[in-house]
Amino acid sequence: MEIIPKIRLLIALLFLLVNPFNHKAITAQKRPNVIIMMTDDQGYGDIGMHGNPYLKTRHIEAIAKQGIEMESFIAYPNCSASRAALLTGRYPYRTGVTAVTQVDHFMNTSEITIAEILSNNGYRTGIFGKWHLGDNNPMRPTDQGFQEALVHKGGGIGQAAGPAGNTYFDPVLEHNNVSKKYKGYCDDIFTDATLDFISAKNDKPFFAYLATNLPHFPLQVPDEKAEPYRKMGLHEDNALTYGMIDNIDGNVGRVLAKLKQLGIEDNTIVIFLSDNGPRQRRTKNDVYPGRWVANLRGTKTSVYDAGIRVPFFVKWPNHFKKNVKSKTMGTVMDILPTILDIAKVPLPDALQLDGKSLLPLWKNDDADSLQGREFIVQMHYGPTPFKYMHFTVRTQTYKLVSPNDFPHGILYQPKDDQLKEVLSNLELYNIEEDPSERIDLAKKYPEIVEDLLAKYENWFDEVTQERDAKGIQRIYLGETATPEVNLSRFDWGGPRVISENELGFWRVRTEAGIYDISMDLPEVIADGLAHIKYQNVHKTLAIIKGQKQIIFKNISLPSGVGNFQAFFKSNRLATGPLFVTIKRIDVLP
Repeated sequence: MEIIPKIRLLIALLFLLVNPFNHKAITAQKRPNVIIMMTDDQGYGDIGMHGNPYLKTRHIEAIAKQGIEMESFIAYPNCSASRAALLTGRYPYRTGVTAVTQVDHFMNTSEITIAEILSNNGYRTGIFGKWHLGDNNPMRPTDQGFQEALVHKGGGIGQAAGPAGNTYFDPVLEHNNVSKKYKGYCDDIFTDATLDFISAKNDKPFFAYLATNLPHFPLQVPDEKAEPYRKMGLHEDNALTYGMIDNIDGNVGRVLAKLKQLGIEDNTIVIFLSDNGPRQRRTKNDVYPGRWVANLRGTKTSVYDAGIRVPFFVKWPNHFKKNVKSKTMGTVMDILPTILDIAKVPLPDALQLDGKSLLPLWKNDDADSLQGREFIVQMHYGPTPFKYMHFTVRTQTYKLVSPNDFPHGILYQPKDDQLKEVLSNLELYNIEEDPSERIDLAKKYPEIVEDLLAKYENWFDEVTQERDAKGIQRIYLGETATPEVNLSRFDWGGPRVISENELGFWRVRTEAGIYDISMDLPEVIADGLAHIKYQNVHKTLAIIKGQKQIIFKNISLPSGVGNFQAFFKSNRLATGPLFVTIKRIDVLP
């Protein structure tokens, strides 16, 4: 062998020995890392480059400048539905998710998530922030493919699912299903955990889902973040919201900087999006002024585009072109099939997806496979879906709308006269020519209305049949892996949940055993009785005025399924507890 080839071989061997990204790591890293950053209630207009006169979002926009912006990216109008769609690639109605509280946000455990698929194909998987698809076994992130999970409970910090008094500062969070108090601001804590996760020395590629709870209510942010917007003369709500978005932008910058520092920027796909449009606090007469919505119509929970059209940016250096803008409609359900397409990970057998891969569009600007599709949105509250109320069918060009000013109140099947009025007042917009949805074309093009309405009806029948076959996901009690379960009002079901009366029940599946059951009580205004009921078990204990907690010891519960009830009566009216802790202490002989 000649001297020069020998020297070259020696240099190559030395490189493999000293290079921290050795040959084994390089082989394992043929599949790219994936980071998805999803914000909470950040509208399309809450981005500087979308004409916002107040915000500067340079780090978020850097993803667009280094990659692709999809200008017509559509999600669902509420938190849980968009998250279910992202994680499963399927319409949320199929998964069991219609809304954001009680049982409406429970995702069926039979759903196969992107985290499960990637985990089974050699990826490390982590979620940091908001889950909002069920807090108990078998619906937690760790039950659905995430190996590392740092999340808050329920739909937001400070809601009924979490500990009383929890705030965005020094919050109590769930780390791999164990409650722990953290120091700092929530968005920074979640970002710190993400940076630790992606920095861990490991040969495996990673999937990191940074799902901050910002800028969701309550509006809590370090004062120095909000103060610049107060000086602009903005209403306090908007100053706080923009301060929260500024905090998000800074943490996006930290993530991008870490990828560069680690030398993995070129092999990491970065996606940034929001879950739905902006929420604005309402007064008796109107919303507070000043929130920029980029001339789109509606807000969060609306099926107009301000409620469902969200910012979306993606970059993958040396694979995607830079500073590309696409007007082709993409949907939140497309993320899973796209990531699997990029990573060359096969779909599990018999998994039915509704989303489509966007890779041909991102790689070659080829939108042919996305032509002629529609994306259907419906939102209401209550466990029983029904047709026609508060839905939209959105295509690339046209959009059929059945709006409702108060979707939170859509709880029951409308009567015939109401239904007739709804169907008589459907709206149609050319969304490409009229993105603000101001010119109703329904009377001009009745044939398009009929065509899109038929598509909606067929969709509803199909997804509802699948949902009904599965039923509402139940919470598991007494399993060996989770002998202690905490139930909150956030997960209630039952008719009185939606009224002023504070009472509901929990849909559960039990393992036979001996249980201790404690109830944390709200204000007890008079002496009375505390009750627990499940199947043929009914136990009572006396309570006194002002009592805060009561414990039922050594209660035998049978195996099976049913509605678990816990309540107390003072002056005859039944009221539910704040929390119920159910702990199996022994098995039944």
